[in-house]
Amino acid sequence: MKLNLNIKEKLTLSVGVLVSLIIGLVALSAISLQILTATEPSSPAAEYGLTRAIYLLLLFGALSITVGIWMLAKLPNSINRPFQELTKGINEIANHHYDTELHLSGSIEMEQLSENFNRMAHRLRDYHHSSLSQLQVSKRYIETIIDSIDEPIVCFNQQLILYFINNEALDILHLKREDVIGRSAQETAMRNDLLRRLLNGLNEHRAVEATEDKKNEPLKIYADNKESYFQVKYLPIKMTESDGSIKESGMVIMLKNITEFHQLDVAKTTFISTISHELKTPISSILMSQQLLSDNRIGALNTEQKELSDSIRENGERLLSITGELLNMTQVESGALKLQPHVTKPIELIDYAIKANQVLAERFHINIEVDYPSEKISKLYVDSEKIAWVLSNLLSNAIRYSSENGRVIIGARQPNKHRVELFVQDFGRGIDPRYHESIFERYFRVPGTKVQGSGLGLSISRDFVEAHSGTLTVESELGKGSRFIVTLSV
Repeated sequence: MKLNLNIKEKLTLSVGVLVSLIIGLVALSAISLQILTATEPSSPAAEYGLTRAIYLLLLFGALSITVGIWMLAKLPNSINRPFQELTKGINEIANHHYDTELHLSGSIEMEQLSENFNRMAHRLRDYHHSSLSQLQVSKRYIETIIDSIDEPIVCFNQQLILYFINNEALDILHLKREDVIGRSAQETAMRNDLLRRLLNGLNEHRAVEATEDKKNEPLKIYADNKESYFQVKYLPIKMTESDGSIKESGMVIMLKNITEFHQLDVAKTTFISTISHELKTPISSILMSQQLLSDNRIGALNTEQKELSDSIRENGERLLSITGELLNMTQVESGALKLQPHVTKPIELIDYAIKANQVLAERFHINIEVDYPSEKISKLYVDSEKIAWVLSNLLSNAIRYSSENGRVIIGARQPNKHRVELFVQDFGRGIDPRYHESIFERYFRVPGTKVQGSGLGLSISRDFVEAHSGTLTVESELGKGSRFIVTLSV
């Protein structure tokens, strides 16, 4: 018959047995002493009693020692073994092994502990399966939504392992889902030109994102026997860790189809270019005719005729300037802008701008001052025609926005051996700080401006300067004028 005792009862029984043995041993010793004292030591009865007492003491002592050793070896192990198994089971649960079960025996507490542990493991397993099922449902739901988007989407982890790609991306890349999911994108890119271009773009994006905004050129793709254009966006996947820190865990590449907009843009550029070319010839003829009419050799003009002639000349020059700006804009937008750089002195660019605007300055009674240092300034390796046009445009704007009988400063300086700055400064009404960046946008005009213009000059000027890897900036304050600075590398 097996006794089912708890730990307390086991300890009590063991200690009781051991104490009983000790008490028995002590009692036996006392009885033996009484026998010895009650008889003669030399008598046969005393000798027999003593021998018997010694045997009993030895037997009882050996039994006590044996029981004690057995208890010393068995009792701690019987208590420690269940706790070891419990610790092992807890570690298994901590490692998400929810199928772990305990079968502890030997005491009521251990059996109850096993039952409670197994119940906990079953509930954790049910919860895990339920949560996993919900996660799988959510994952399929999200994948279905992304698959329904008609823009290609590709997702990578930090190791560039491709873990999601929608149907549109599969069609564009000519890939099969089972061939790419869970595999290295770099290995796949070795057999796929378009994916390799996307990964190269990703590397370029990571190289410049910390320092500057890079103009992302449209990606041209030939698919389904037609030419398509896509705008590529690289979106980092950022996860919030348990400690609150944000860690980048992957990257999403999105391709937005801009073919329709690109075609419209090309059509617009072609139309503007064609119209500008067609307008230049008649405008030039009008200006030539105006010059002939104003020639005194043909006949003197009365006051009204002279005013009409001047009006024809001013409007003709403005139209010619606008058509020139439109042609420059089409060159920039179509990518046909070609630079022909050569070594040029900064003073030569300044002289060109002054000569081009001398008549305009005389008309508005503006005094042009040159601020050029006496020390030597490094030469520039630029397309002198483009940069001279920029300076001329800036000087023309400065004259137009200056008060009559005012002054305009054009000059250059070299802040260090790597850079040269060309600047134009006026002392007119200035520009509100809110519009310091907007003025470089296409067709933008500062509200309240009465001076006529196309709104393209500053935009084209910045494009020309940036094509030289330079910058065009403005420093302006209301009521104190404006200073436009062209910074170029030496």
